[in-house]
This record gives sequence, structure tokens and C-alpha cells, in this order.
Amino acid sequence: MLEVNGNIISQLSDACEKYAEKKAYTSLGRDLRYRELNELSDYLAAYLRHHTALKTGDRVAIQLPNILQYPIAVFAVLKAGMIIVNTNPEYSEDELKHQLKDSGAKALIVFSACAKTFLNIQEQTFVEEVIVTNIADLHPPLKRSVIHTLARVVGGYHSCLEFPALQKYRKALTLGKQSLDKYDLKQARSIQNSIQNSIQNDEVAILQYTGGTTGLSKGSMLAHRNLLANFLQLKMHLGEGCPEAGAIVVAPLPLYHVYAFTVNILFSLMMGYHNILIVNPRFISLFIRDLKSHKVNIFCGINPLFKKLCEHPEFTKVDFSELKICTSGGMPLAKDIAERWNEVTGCRILEGYGMTETSPLVACNNYQDYQIDSIGKALPFTELKIIDEHGNALAQGSEGELCVRGPQVMLGYWKQVVETVAVLDKEGWLRTGDIASIDANGNLKIIDRLKDMIIISGFNVYPVEIENVVSAYSGVKDAVVIGVKNAEGVEQVKLIVVPDNPLLDKTALLNYCRRKLAAYKIPKIVEFRTSLPLSNVGKILKRKLQTELTESQKSVDLKR
Repeated sequence: MLEVNGNIISQLSDACEKYAEKKAYTSLGRDLRYRELNELSDYLAAYLRHHTALKTGDRVAIQLPNILQYPIAVFAVLKAGMIIVNTNPEYSEDELKHQLKDSGAKALIVFSACAKTFLNIQEQTFVEEVIVTNIADLHPPLKRSVIHTLARVVGGYHSCLEFPALQKYRKALTLGKQSLDKYDLKQARSIQNSIQNSIQNDEVAILQYTGGTTGLSKGSMLAHRNLLANFLQLKMHLGEGCPEAGAIVVAPLPLYHVYAFTVNILFSLMMGYHNILIVNPRFISLFIRDLKSHKVNIFCGINPLFKKLCEHPEFTKVDFSELKICTSGGMPLAKDIAERWNEVTGCRILEGYGMTETSPLVACNNYQDYQIDSIGKALPFTELKIIDEHGNALAQGSEGELCVRGPQVMLGYWKQVVETVAVLDKEGWLRTGDIASIDANGNLKIIDRLKDMIIISGFNVYPVEIENVVSAYSGVKDAVVIGVKNAEGVEQVKLIVVPDNPLLDKTALLNYCRRKLAAYKIPKIVEFRTSLPLSNVGKILKRKLQTELTESQKSVDLKR
């Protein structure tokens, strides 16, 4: 059994003391050292405790992009004895309202660019305390003013000054510091230690919202021990492959996403790494400029990001001589993109598998035992099994639903007993909703989502297989496959393609599919689009496509 000691606060505090003068984060040219991270988070925690009506255990939503204020807020909320609710800055009013109401969040730390969205629904939530921040609030005055002006003029961002009724992040830090200054150093440390020591590692640290395996967005209750366990598991799994303290890590994925949160907040800080925060990786030219400015040691990305970088003409000019680890997660990694990345950088991508409910990592390749066409082996202290539709364990090599058991598995869904019981049994096995197989050597292969599987004439058709074939065809930018029913209720394969060549021909594409796929897998319907709905991390939102089809069918039925 994996021994997990202390809580996240104690572990991060120890790291800040150990690596005090090392750089923890850099954003828009501003460095934040571990010592300063510790001090500023103390100030913000003091504000939350002494200048608000918040209590231990209250939920605090953090709705920030990849800026310095985010890690400070995370550390502060935990130091104050409260629970983090990671929140996407791109949420619509309905999405934000659902998450704030469901979590019962009493406070919100919000980016000025999306504060207006919150104010439109504030009265329908339980939020009483709001702290708003601009993109460069922690920069020196002159640079702060320049960046804020550019953000308003070029990006159309709102400013904190437009929301006079909301508490400003910088003011909250000042008030928190004044509160601590009332005590001598010994008293201040005593208060902090008291709060820190009162939090057990089986208590909830974060509510991480996810669509889960079914239904509406639910809050996965991730305890301190879940997250610390996943850190220890990953460290053991990578072994000697882990760089020393001071290693430079690129953080292009949103920190409020569980993958980046674990890698760029928890793992990186506990290892003493230096994170380069990328505010918006969609601006590929600016992203590559940041890459050129640092000798990167660790890169964490996802398939669409790797693809965009590899396609950019300036990418080959980046110096990757010090790149030691590159990881991918969140969605399948295309083979051609992985090969191109390795060709340019000289570093193979370690594809991992996980989910929000597992804090998040379950399995991952490593460089000592690299397995092509596989996710690799389960992390230490992680058990896997494959089951059929009746819940029976299947033989080695069989395809079925993957189940996971280990110290990283969530406590359950927040206030969702029925939903929890549906995926998490009394023995601690979590049903992932993913179709997978495990070979004789313990290597895991993820085939597709169970809910995405299409049944054609009794045969299982996995969309990802068709998508990989189509994506490799010249002239295809993006491709997605969904199941649709015809007038007789028979399921068919529908292929939606975003071309990057206006001359792309449907007939030629289908002929290519016939050479690569079995007859029953050939798409019956092919649609060309200019774009596809994407999530905040670049995943194609199949659920939105299915909803569009449902609404379209309803419209047709009404006309009849």
C-alpha cells in the first residue's frame, strides 16, 4: 500500500522553503520565485480568513487563465482551509451558474475578462465574496500598465476598474499582509500551522468538474491524499527520468484542467521546477517565441497542440537540445504527429491515460520501457481490469470496459450519490467508460469511449479508428466520426471533415477509406465543415455534434 503523508499544504510549504530562491513560475516576462509564491499566498489566505465571512471547508471557485495569480490563489485557498473549485474562464453563463450552484461556492477569484459573465448570474448563485484581477496585476507598474492597455485594446479584455464593487486582487493581498503584520512571526506561523495540521489528507482538496462517464457536469471530489498519491506514483513511474530541481517546464494547457493542475502545479512545485506559463497557446507565433527564450526540459501537451506547433514554419528553429520529457494526455495521440514531433525535437512523446476521477493519471509510457501503440503500463499501486457489459472480468487481451483501482481514485461525485454508485463500487473499482485491452506484459491500449461506440450489423465500430485513418489523408485538417440513425432507426457512420485543402474530394476520400477499412466501417454520410466545436483543451466536442443532430431531427419531425 502506498504511504501518503501530510496534506498538499504541508508538501507545498516544504517545497517553497527548500527551493526558496529558485523560480517557480514565469508569465509575460515576470518571474515568481518559490519564496514569493509562499509569501503572497500567505497574504491572500489571510485575506480570505480575516476579511471575509468564509469558513473552513467553504468552496472557493478560481476562474483564471495561466497567469501568476492562479498558483498563488490555489495555494492560498488551501492554506485558508477551504476547497478549490477549478473553473473554466470560457464558461457560458449557464455553465458557470451550474458549477457555482452545484458546488455551493461562497467565493470567486475571477479574471477581469470574464467577470461580466459572472455578474450576469451572480444573484442565482451563493457567491458572496468576489476578487477580480487583471492579466498583469503582479508585474511592475509600468509594464503592468502597458500589458493591461494592450489586453484591452487588442484583446478586448475588461479591466478591474470596470467593476468598482468587486474586491481587487492586489488590494486583497495588501489587506492580507496587514492582517499578518498584526502578529509577530511566531504567532503567524502558529496560526498557519494550526490550520495546516487540522486538515486530514482524506479531506476534499478540490472539486474538479467533469462530464464524467455520463450526464451533466459533476464535481469529482479529489482528496489531498488522491492528489499527493498521484504525484508519488508518477515520480516512481518516471524514476531516474525525472530532471533535477530547476528544470524548465512549459505550461500551455489551462491550469484549471486536472492534467495541467497535477503536472504544472503539484508535481512541478514539489519537484522544484520552473514553469513557463503560456496565457493563450492559440497564438502559436507568440507561443513559439516563448519556447525560443528558454531551454525547455519538460513539455506537456495534447494532440491538437502538437499538430499546430509541428505545422508552424518557425517551430523547427526552436532549440530542443535540453528537452528530456514530453507527455501527452486528454485524447488519443496521432501516430503521424508523434513521429513528426520526435523528428523535430529528438524527444519521443510519452502518451498517458487518465481521467478527472483518477487525479488524473492511471497509466503512462516511460523511456525505460517504451511501448509503441500503447499507453504503457499502469502506475505503481494501480490495479486495472477489463469487464464485459455484465461486469464480469475478461481474459487477457480481451476488449471491454476498463476499471481502475488505486489511491488516486476520487472519493466520489459531490452530492451525487446515485452517480457515484453507478461508477464506483464498494471495493474501490472505478468504471471508466473507456473500451480498452491489456496485453500479456501489462501494457494498456485504449480503444475508444464506450458511449461513442457504433454498432453496425452487430459489429462494434470504434470512431477513433476511422478518425485516425481519415486524419492521415492529405488535405484533411480535422475529422470526427459519430453514429447517426437513419429513418428506419438503423445506426450509420457519419464522418465530419474540416479540410485544409479546398480541392479535397469526398469521392476520393471515401475510396481511400475503402482501401484502409473494413466495409462496415466505411462512412455512409460525409459532411465538410469549416470548423468543429472544441473544448478549452482542444478536444472535439462530440456531445455538441450529437446535440445538433438531435435538434435538427426534432425540427424535421415538427415540419412533418
